[in-house]
This record gives sequence, structure tokens and C-alpha cells, in this order.
Amino acid sequence: MTLPEGIAPGPALDGATAQAMFTALRQRAATAGITLRNPPPEPTTCCGRGCNGCVWEGFLDAAEYWRQEALLQLQD
Repeated sequence: MTLPEGIAPGPALDGATAQAMFTALRQRAATAGITLRNPPPEPTTCCGRGCNGCVWEGFLDAAEYWRQEALLQLQD
């Protein structure tokens, strides 16, 4: 996933879009000479029953926090 300069990837909707977003922002940071912290790892314990408070909800919240932090670093 390569986005034009100045266009930020949107929030992740699932594991695949999260990984694409991580890759896009890490590439942009590398080009700018900025080191970002590691993104959150994908969960490995989901039971697949759609639980309230699913581990994927926590992962997507952490991915959004990571995205916002990365975008702030890339603004400077």
C-alpha cells in the first residue's frame, strides 16, 4: 500500500488493513529518516465467537493509537 505524500492511511478495520497501514507509515518514516516504535502485534487468542470485548477490538484500538502517534512524528 503506497499512498501519495501527504495522504495518511485511515484507521485499520481488520488485521489486513492494519498491516497495510503499518507498512505504509513505516515506509514513509524510513524515507524521512524517522524511527517509529514497533506496531502492536496481532492477537493470537481469538476464539472467533464475536465476543464483547474481543481481543481484536483491543488490537484495533492499539493500532489506531500507533497510527496517531506515527502521524504526529511524521508531521514534525
